[in-house]
Amino acid sequence: MTPAYRTPADPAEPALGSPPRTILDEADLARIVDRIAHQILEKTEGAADTVLLGIPTRGSHLARRLGERIAAFAGSPIPVGALDVTLYRDDLRLRGARALEHTDLPPGGIDGQHVVLVDDVLFSGRTVRAALDALSDLGRPRAVQLAVLVDRGHRELPIRADYVGKNLPTSLAENVEVLLREVDGRDAVQLADRRDSR
Repeated sequence: MTPAYRTPADPAEPALGSPPRTILDEADLARIVDRIAHQILEKTEGAADTVLLGIPTRGSHLARRLGERIAAFAGSPIPVGALDVTLYRDDLRLRGARALEHTDLPPGGIDGQHVVLVDDVLFSGRTVRAALDALSDLGRPRAVQLAVLVDRGHRELPIRADYVGKNLPTSLAENVEVLLREVDGRDAVQLADRRDSR
């Protein structure tokens, strides 16, 4: 019987078919969400006039989790919404048709608000650029910040996150996979060979 995985010739290089390596587990994710929630409270004067907008899909779920933890720590709810950036992406011509996601702004909108964009992985920065373009069509926030679960490097645009769960240096041959229980049935962050990534 053929083994499921091959031993790499060079231990520093992942073998074709090598299993994903778990970087963060469920407990790690819970701690990170709590830490970022506290940081947002500190940097926004108790989340006054603050709105969380998640970038679908996983960013939206992370934004809701952050909102729940901020509300628990501060004792009052914080507006949470979702921001679809599909039509603002600069790779639409390269990737073809994409399904539209859901944009859901809080009832008060974003004018004059402190908006915190929430996403799962910060990579090239192009998704965040698209989010900033989308925001400009929806209103005029007082300030915009960025919270990400993982910053994997390889930026192509001058974009930096204000809140980072984990800085994870990667190679371009690797793929960061964020699993959330709302979508995937469990919480984890895995590093996989890009050739084998889903």
